[in-house]
Amino acid sequence: MKNLNIYLSKFFTLLLLSFVFVACDDDNEGEDVNIVTPPATYSFERNGSSTVSFSGQTTRLNQSDELYGALNSADATVSALNLMFAGDGGSSAGFTNPDLNGTTKLIRSKTSASTLRGSAATQALFDAWISEYVNDVVPNLGADATSGSAGIFGSYQFNSKGQEIDQLFFKGLIGAFTLDQIVNNYIHPNQLDNGTNIDDNDNGVLSGTSNYTVMEHKWDEGFGYLYGHQGEVVADAGASPSGSGNLLMKYFKKVNDNYDTTIAQSTYDAFKMGRAAIVAKNYTVRDEQAAIIKQNLSKVVGQYAVHYLSGAVSNIGTATGDDRLGAFHGLSEGYGFVLSLQFTNDGTDQPYFTKDEVDTYLTQLSNFYTVDVSTLQAMHDEIKSRFGI
Repeated sequence: MKNLNIYLSKFFTLLLLSFVFVACDDDNEGEDVNIVTPPATYSFERNGSSTVSFSGQTTRLNQSDELYGALNSADATVSALNLMFAGDGGSSAGFTNPDLNGTTKLIRSKTSASTLRGSAATQALFDAWISEYVNDVVPNLGADATSGSAGIFGSYQFNSKGQEIDQLFFKGLIGAFTLDQIVNNYIHPNQLDNGTNIDDNDNGVLSGTSNYTVMEHKWDEGFGYLYGHQGEVVADAGASPSGSGNLLMKYFKKVNDNYDTTIAQSTYDAFKMGRAAIVAKNYTVRDEQAAIIKQNLSKVVGQYAVHYLSGAVSNIGTATGDDRLGAFHGLSEGYGFVLSLQFTNDGTDQPYFTKDEVDTYLTQLSNFYTVDVSTLQAMHDEIKSRFGI
C-alpha cells in the first residue's frame, strides 16, 4: 500500500506538471500571435495593395480652407457660407474647386458631432456666427470698430463686441471639428468596436469591396483629420509635421516647434503602433496608443488657449482705445481655443474641461470691450494648471 501511495503521488505530480507546461506553451503562442511591430511610416498593405484610406478627411480639410477665405470676404452671403458649411440636401456645394462639390462630405455634419461630446447647442453657435458676420460685420466694413458697433480696426473685422468672427469660428472648429472627430470619435471604441467590427477584424472580413476592415478604416479616418492634407501616402511625418491648413495640424506643428519638441514624433508613432495593433488584433495595445493620441492632441488646444489668454492679459492690461482694440485679434483666437476645451480628452475619455465649465468661460468672454483682466488671468491660470503646462 505504501508503494502504491508513492506511485500515485508521483503520477499526479507529473500530470500536474504536464498541465502547467501545456498552459505555458499556449500562453506563449498567444503572445506570439499578438506581437505588434509598427512600420517605419504609416503604410499598411494587404495582398500587395494599400489598406490606408482617408480621402473623406482630406476633402473636408480642403473645404475648410476655402470656407476660411469666404468668411473674410466683403461679398459673403448667408446662403453662400451655409452652402459651404452645411451643403445642400446632404451634398457638398458652393466651392470654387469642383472636386469639393457633389460629395457626402460636409463640415457641419462633423462639427460637435461625436457620441461623447456632440452638442446641438455648440453646433448652433457656428450657424449663428455665419449670420452675424454677414448681417452685422459686412455692412459695417467701412466704419471704425467701436463698442456696440461692428467695424474695422486695421485689417481686423470686429463685431459689436470686439470679436473677429472668422477667428471664433475657425479656432472653435479646431476643437469641435478636427479634435472631436479624432479623440472622441474615430479612435474611440464607440466607432472602432461598433457592431461586428471586432469579429470582422479578427476574421479578416473586409468592408464591402474595399481592401480594409471597418476597424482599420475608422482608425485611418482619425489619422486623416490630422494628416489629411498630406494625401493618402504619408511619409515620416513624426520629425517634421507639415503644419498645413487652418485647423489642428497648424497648431500641432506650432506646439512641436515652440513648446514640446517630442509631441509630433510620439503622436505619429502612436498612430502607427495603434494601426499595427489593429492588424495584429491586439486591442489592448491599440487602446494604449489611442490614449497617447488623445492626451497629446488635447494638449495642443490647452497650450494655445493659455498662449492667447496670456497675450491678452499682457496686451489689454489697463489699455484703452486703440491699444485695447489691438489685443482683440489674439483674444478672438483665444476664445476659439477656450470653446475647444470641451472637446479635449485626457486619455480616459474625460474632458479636461466640461461643457458647463466652458460655457461659463464663454459668458465671461462675451464682450471684449468690458472683459476684466483679472478674469482673463484666472481663466489662464486654471487652464494652465489642468494641463500641467
